[in-house]
Amino acid sequence: MMDCKRVAKLASTALVLGSVVVALVACSGSSRVRKPAELVQVNNQFELAPIWSTNVGSSESFNFHPAVVGDAVYAASHRGNLTKIDLRTGEKIWEVSVPDRLSIGPGSDGRTTAVVTTKGTVYAYDDTGKLIWNVSVGSEVLSEPVVAGGVAIIRTLDNRFVGLDAQTGVRKWAYQRQQSALSLRVGYGMLAIGNEVIVTGFAGGRFGMIAIANGGLVWETPVSFPKGFSEIERLNDVTAKPSMDGEIICAVSYQGRVGCGQARTGNLLWFKDYSSYTGTAQSPDLVFSSNEKSYVTAFAVKDGSQLWENTQLTFRDVGEPLAVGKVLLLGDAQGYVHALSQANGEMLSRIRHDSSPISAAPIAVNGLILIQSQGGKLAAYSPK
Repeated sequence: MMDCKRVAKLASTALVLGSVVVALVACSGSSRVRKPAELVQVNNQFELAPIWSTNVGSSESFNFHPAVVGDAVYAASHRGNLTKIDLRTGEKIWEVSVPDRLSIGPGSDGRTTAVVTTKGTVYAYDDTGKLIWNVSVGSEVLSEPVVAGGVAIIRTLDNRFVGLDAQTGVRKWAYQRQQSALSLRVGYGMLAIGNEVIVTGFAGGRFGMIAIANGGLVWETPVSFPKGFSEIERLNDVTAKPSMDGEIICAVSYQGRVGCGQARTGNLLWFKDYSSYTGTAQSPDLVFSSNEKSYVTAFAVKDGSQLWENTQLTFRDVGEPLAVGKVLLLGDAQGYVHALSQANGEMLSRIRHDSSPISAAPIAVNGLILIQSQGGKLAAYSPK
């Protein structure tokens, strides 16, 4: 059996959350092998027709998302390539080489595009690809930047939020969270709502809203509470970006709960015991999530009642979900993208996007679906 002290160290230092989950299973004494479920035959009832594809460079074990602003897509690689791409054609408009390897990025508002190196230096470029500033934030960064309201928001691994002037890089504010005894070493997603606030998860099963202009905490709400005797058992972090549809916002914690509430106040309408590190996706009436076994579940937004559960993707390590139209899209560790019916969880279709993992959520924009794999394939599909 794996030494639990070693597991605790892994949980605080691992780059890939999947390895933490495997370690936790081993520490619990389970001898089950996490063998990915075989793919069932699907008669495609939903099509993702390829429009264009390009290679933006590998993100390796990191979780890079593309950023879309208007008709432009911004993408980056671990080796330091930052690329602007025409959303309609897939043609590269410009590409620059950042002076160091990247741990995350990019974030963009269409005027300033920011990426962060593995040494904690933020590099910002204007919309012609010209470097306009670089600033060290003094700590490692695994959360993608948010650029909104004239501020580039950087979240560091030591629980600091730093607001930098998007045009100059001058620090405008900083907000410090208390350190937890043990937390998952992953990026904590930030959801920007207009140019006014971000919503993000915290360690200890909480999530909250922060003002973009000054870094002030608007509200903070627990979705779950740590429980158990060991620090491993008490790991209870809201790591994934919360989701929002209309006035309802939903979040989920690892080894905790899933819940939905009012976006303006953070007051939860309901919560259910659940565990996920890949987050939630919403439609007007439903919220979706997958647990560490890759069971995909749908809950009713109004009261949290479970409507269906799909176990066909067991241990395929599905990534962040996207709810679009009448389907739910999820990538997996073998590069497949699966489309499930939002109504009943039926598997509707499947495509092979790449041979490398897809951990980032697909993006729906201007009638297209954008998907980026860890191997660096970025492609646009037309849903039909």
